[in-house]
Amino acid sequence: MFTLARLETFAQDIKKSRFIALASPIADEDAAKRFIEEHSDPTATHNCWAWRTGQVYRFSDDGEPSGTAGKPILQALDGQSLDMVAVVVIRWFGGILLGSGGLMRAYGGTAATCLRNGEKTEIIPVTAAQMECGFSDLALVKSRLQAVPNLSITAETFTADGATLHLAVPLATAADTAKMVMDLTSGRVTLPLPNQ
Repeated sequence: MFTLARLETFAQDIKKSRFIALASPIADEDAAKRFIEEHSDPTATHNCWAWRTGQVYRFSDDGEPSGTAGKPILQALDGQSLDMVAVVVIRWFGGILLGSGGLMRAYGGTAATCLRNGEKTEIIPVTAAQMECGFSDLALVKSRLQAVPNLSITAETFTADGATLHLAVPLATAADTAKMVMDLTSGRVTLPLPNQ
């Protein structure tokens, strides 16, 4: 799965109606709600939207006929394997009715083009972990951890004997990382992982 790297926008006119899509990465449901609230335009005819975070998703037609706006926007997200993303498509009515099919194509197409144009980043599932490391091993352990792709040291707290390292460890390499730390320090340092 992928998410967007940053806020993206795309605008187009369809039969005199103006459509503007804004799409952004989000962390959770609250972030999605804030994004929609902050980017909806009260002067517009409709502010239709959709978002997805994992298995949780929502969408709104905002006064358009049922199923003609929010669902096509969500389908644009799913069609590009995007997660942790919210999209708002704003419409200013131009006087020409588009019909149900036209609305679905306009909302879905505007959202899809916006998303297609955006830079994407892969979502790497991580687990939080922490470990105690003595001063004698600290520099070497940190150096090797920083070489692990997508692993980050989120905090470091010094103690009398060394440091506690707080980590975000990619799930795919968590067991190998724990083994590497143990082998590197001849068992003096272990990386306890949740559910292991």
